[in-house]
Amino acid sequence: MRAVLFDLDDTLFDHQHCARASLQAVHDRHACLRGRSFEEVEQAHAGLLEDLHHEVVLGRLDIDTARRERFRRLFLAVGERASEALVRDVATDYRRAYVAARRGVAGAAALLAHTRARAAVAIVSNNVLEEQQNKLRHCGLDTLIDALVVSEEEGISKPDPAIFMRALARVNGTPDSAVMVGDSWAADIAGARAAGIRAIWFNRHGLLRPEAADDVAELRSLEPVEAALEIIFGRSHVPEDHANRR
Repeated sequence: MRAVLFDLDDTLFDHQHCARASLQAVHDRHACLRGRSFEEVEQAHAGLLEDLHHEVVLGRLDIDTARRERFRRLFLAVGERASEALVRDVATDYRRAYVAARRGVAGAAALLAHTRARAAVAIVSNNVLEEQQNKLRHCGLDTLIDALVVSEEEGISKPDPAIFMRALARVNGTPDSAVMVGDSWAADIAGARAAGIRAIWFNRHGLLRPEAADDVAELRSLEPVEAALEIIFGRSHVPEDHANRR
């Protein structure tokens, strides 16, 4: 194993926690949203986030414009035609709360450190470069990787096999000597497999598999680190002191 590729959002960085915390602050502040359950608002917001993030990845919208449009549509979904000033203020409040809530997924730093001791580490992410750099720095993960490959900079996005190949080129890896770890089956798992890279599905919420795939291992948590290392590298490559803790 010469290279381990990781997704960032909801694999190493806890985007879901940040989005939920910041949306909760917005929900509690606005009567039209409080008239709906938080779960209903969260579901609507998640769909809008996914759709508009796709536009950001394709370069059709910048991230700030997409955020404002997301809340414009969210307010419309609950029957409120928001003014430009309100949309701007809500987007600003959401962003401020998101930044305040930033954190890594539990075990991310330890896993990266132990992984990098035995293979090159690259992150492959569908997002904006500056945003992802800031997340890594804030969580103390930036010094634990060898390459950051982001769709905005590359002009291609997962699941296109080409972005995985570019990541491998950055760390002198090959598909048959690499593994990809990510939470999105469509982007991370399907994309890696199409590139000939072994894939590990990070399924921390215990979701049902979208398809039967015996060649895809499953990781439910990044902790304890020895268990995650065993899935990534195989038991024979786990340091003896770690293996004995099991």
